[in-house]
Amino acid sequence: MTDTSNRGFASMNEEKQRKIAQKGGETVSQNREHMAEIGRKGGMKVSQNREHMAEIGRKGGVKVSQNREHMAEIGRKGGVKVSQDREHMAAIGRKGGEKVSQDREHMAAIGRKGGETVSEDRQHMAEIGRKGGESSNQDREQKTAISSQAEDKTSETIEE
Repeated sequence: MTDTSNRGFASMNEEKQRKIAQKGGETVSQNREHMAEIGRKGGMKVSQNREHMAEIGRKGGVKVSQNREHMAEIGRKGGVKVSQDREHMAAIGRKGGEKVSQDREHMAAIGRKGGETVSEDRQHMAEIGRKGGESSNQDREQKTAISSQAEDKTSETIEE
């Protein structure tokens, strides 16, 4: 029998094994199509584990969200893109308005703040007052006319 303990890859020292493996890896990695295929297979296998993928996503999200400037840039780009869809923006506004308008206290606070801001514009407030006065006079005139018509009908009915 021949002694095989000093033959083959397993019998080599770790350093020599590492060098041989490195050369093989370098040769294989030069074939881009082969490497892409290996990556796709690995990605498909890993992505089947939903829990693992969720964990990766959370870690990535935490890492990315720490870069405030990057997040602001993403928000600006997304905002520009989304805001070009008028119908979508209108739907968002309606939903937000419905939600906010249900909070009476919040709506009252908004009204007070708006009133304070508007009331500082004397010219605007005078304009509102004039329009309101005109509207009140018109309302009074309409009510008077309706009342007169009702009285006339009542008188006609009595006379018959």
